[in-house]
Amino acid sequence: MKDLENKWIIVGQGLAGSCLAWELWKRGVPFLLVDRGSGGSSRVAAGMINPITGKNFEPSWHIADFLPQALAFYAEIEPLIERRIWHGFPVLRLAESEKEWGKILSKIADPMVAPWVAREVSAPAGWVGAVKVCGGGRLDTRAFMDGSREFFQAQGCYETGDVSTNAPNMIWCDGAAGLMANKFGRHRCAKGEILTLHATGWDETQIRIGAGGWLVPLGGGHFKVGSTYEWNELDEIPTQKGRDRVEAIARKLGGDNFQIIAHDAGIRPILRRSQPLIGPLEQGGWMCNALGSKGSLYAPGMAKRLVRWLVDGTVPEPEVDLRVFLNHD
Repeated sequence: MKDLENKWIIVGQGLAGSCLAWELWKRGVPFLLVDRGSGGSSRVAAGMINPITGKNFEPSWHIADFLPQALAFYAEIEPLIERRIWHGFPVLRLAESEKEWGKILSKIADPMVAPWVAREVSAPAGWVGAVKVCGGGRLDTRAFMDGSREFFQAQGCYETGDVSTNAPNMIWCDGAAGLMANKFGRHRCAKGEILTLHATGWDETQIRIGAGGWLVPLGGGHFKVGSTYEWNELDEIPTQKGRDRVEAIARKLGGDNFQIIAHDAGIRPILRRSQPLIGPLEQGGWMCNALGSKGSLYAPGMAKRLVRWLVDGTVPEPEVDLRVFLNHD
């Protein structure tokens, strides 16, 4: 690596690092993207965006701001890497109990929820109720990162390697590995396991969410299904327990007849739920991390905010400022 003092060094080429590289490139700011090339949770993720999430049927954090930014960003990148990376889908949210359905019905008219709910629909057999949510879809994370890497390699601003020292011009986008090194205090990272399936005759027109999991169509009879949460065994090793759990979700959301193509595990980078953080580090350098399970939604907007901070001196909202988080943790 030569002449590193006059450029930003982005450490890690997951969703955060890739998006940050694109924002610097668009501004004409010199940088070098350095990655170990070993994968990480971004490469195995389903890349799903679901506007209304969780047991309480609530909007994803600040989705009205971040979703338009993400969609515009992916549309801008697709022709540059000559790959389709964004696939829009409606989301079918299913309820398997009267209690869960009651919670969903109680939220449909909420002013924060209503814009995302297309309508109530007939529930499939075995489910109590169902609503269709608009604005969802999936990012092909592997295609996005592979295409970005090839683009930046051709530009001479990508290298494979490890970085062990810190400097003022380094930006750490090292995901769960960085959080678990306790750089930013106590982390809340969680391991998740995902299956890639092939199934004939399953609905490929929408994402299905229910039974504590999700089913995302990939095209050509292929699907990703997940996911599990494990807070103690934080490794990227698939387990039989995780496989059994995700297979049960697949049967509930899709059916009994499927073939397992792949079984992957990754670690979600979490400091506080799935809410990202950016900012300067006390020891020097900067960070962009803690995207949780919603990197496809938040990475583009956070990258834009960080570049504005680095280049223009525009400090972002206190909610995403690492310094504010550390002072109140």
